[in-house]
Amino acid sequence: MQLITKAVKWRLIILKTGGEVAVLSIHHVSLVVADTQQAVSFYTRVLGLEVCEERPSLDFAGAWLTVGHQQIHLLEVENPDPVSNRPEHGGRDRHLAMTVTDLSEIEQRLTSLDIFYTKSRSGRAALFCRDPDGNGIELIESKG
Repeated sequence: MQLITKAVKWRLIILKTGGEVAVLSIHHVSLVVADTQQAVSFYTRVLGLEVCEERPSLDFAGAWLTVGHQQIHLLEVENPDPVSNRPEHGGRDRHLAMTVTDLSEIEQRLTSLDIFYTKSRSGRAALFCRDPDGNGIELIESKG
C-alpha cells in the first residue's frame, strides 16, 4: 500500500511539473558476471542470443547481447551480491524473464549441457535456470 501511495505522489509531482511522462519499454537489463567469455558462451549457446557489436569502449570488460529490440548488458565488475545460498528454484529469487518459441528445445540444450533447471510451479509452460554467475533466468514459451 505504501508503494502505491508513493507512486501516486510521484505521478502528481510529474503532472504538476509540466506533463505526463510515459515509460515506453525496457531498453536493457544489466547483469553482473565474473567472466565475460563464459557468460557470453552461455547466452549464445544455450539461448541463441547474438552479441551486439555496438558496445562502446568502457573501463571494464563486458558484452551486450541482443534480445529482440532489447538488450542484456553483461558487466564484468565486482559483484556486490552473494552468488551462493540462492534459492534452488529461480522463481523465488530476482530473475530476468524472456519468452521463447520452443521450450522443449531449451530443455534439451540445458540437459545436454548439464545445466540444472526447474519447471514453473504455476503450471505455465516455463522454466527457471541460472547463468554461470547465478543470475536467475525464466524462459516462458510464447503462445503466438
